[in-house]
Amino acid sequence: MPHNPHRGEIEARLDGKPHRLCLTLGALAELESAFGDTDMLALAERFQAGRLSAREAVRIIAAGLRGAGHDIADDAVARMQADGGAAGFVDIVARLLAATFGGGGVRPVLPEAGTEGRSDPKAQTALAPAASPEGRTAHVPFPGPT
Repeated sequence: MPHNPHRGEIEARLDGKPHRLCLTLGALAELESAFGDTDMLALAERFQAGRLSAREAVRIIAAGLRGAGHDIADDAVARMQADGGAAGFVDIVARLLAATFGGGGVRPVLPEAGTEGRSDPKAQTALAPAASPEGRTAHVPFPGPT
């Protein structure tokens, strides 16, 4: 099944069949609502934290399937099997998030000394561009899994 990584699409085997997944803007809005996040940056920060419940994995995979055009409910995804078992599901989620948010090119910048008490959370962390292998600076708007 062909997929386009430049559009944030990945391919995953679920129940022994290939499926295309894509976190479209609508799918991301669905995840914001499901997780109670206020915006895409909060959603990206949640994913970058690296902790994921099984229920969150189900929601992310289901949203990715729906974003790619599959008409499937979360409960149906929860009953699916992935190649590699639980590790296979984690791999699908990691690849989907990396395809969506751009993996590895952005690193968080820690607060400067003495700024830990600031009330503005945006002042406490920022995203810094990372240099590409060619030495160019990559500007990716959201953090991806590292």
